[in-house]
Amino acid sequence: MWPDVVDLREFYETRRGQVARHMVRRAVRSVWPDVTGQRLLGLGFAAPYLRQFMGESERVLAFMPASQGVMHWPTEGPGLASLVEETDLPLPDYAVDRVLLVHGLENADSLRGLLREIWRVLTGDGRLLVVVPNRRGIWARSDRTPLGWGHPYSAAQLSRVLRDNMFTPTRTERALYVPPIDNYTFLRSAPAWERMGVRFFPTFSGVVMIESGKQLYAGALKPAKQRRRLGRPVVVSLPQTAGRLHHRETPDGRR
Repeated sequence: MWPDVVDLREFYETRRGQVARHMVRRAVRSVWPDVTGQRLLGLGFAAPYLRQFMGESERVLAFMPASQGVMHWPTEGPGLASLVEETDLPLPDYAVDRVLLVHGLENADSLRGLLREIWRVLTGDGRLLVVVPNRRGIWARSDRTPLGWGHPYSAAQLSRVLRDNMFTPTRTERALYVPPIDNYTFLRSAPAWERMGVRFFPTFSGVVMIESGKQLYAGALKPAKQRRRLGRPVVVSLPQTAGRLHHRETPDGRR
């Protein structure tokens, strides 16, 4: 189930949300240090992480699923956000170079349909960066933040999902080690938590992110209806006694 866009916006206006945005945004930037001249699409609720690319990319778009809702973004200037169906993106094939999926995969109603649409709109050498709650982290256990909703993933699980949907994982990163406690002292020490977490307990990060490329050799499966028509009918033989159930003889010999 998708969280409401109002709840997501309000979370990122809190102290916890601002710290989470800063830590995750820094990790996203480390994966994509240079996107000059590229077309970038943010999907789900990726708006808090897109502004850093606006003066660099050729074009930046934010698509928000209909089940989640949409808000105007950016707050100044013409809007770059659109309300879309997650399995029917209003873009032609090979339209974008980078897709950033945040607050999306863990909430998707049709995970396979969403990833197939992303595969379709990415260029041949395009890259998908998925950010999801880490199932081993503390943030996934707190429903007071958006990371506590939906289906969390471990790095191995996320990698398997991407491979099963025609993507090849190329890089894994983790971020957000500070506990999700609304305490000024804890939140102020977030950079120190980040350094210690990366070094001593990397598997307990708040989020896992994997960058992947398209498997160009993978073909799309035929629709389920077409696959069923190709199958041979199965004939099940009934016991011979079943055909005589209505022809039992009466005691006087009549049927």
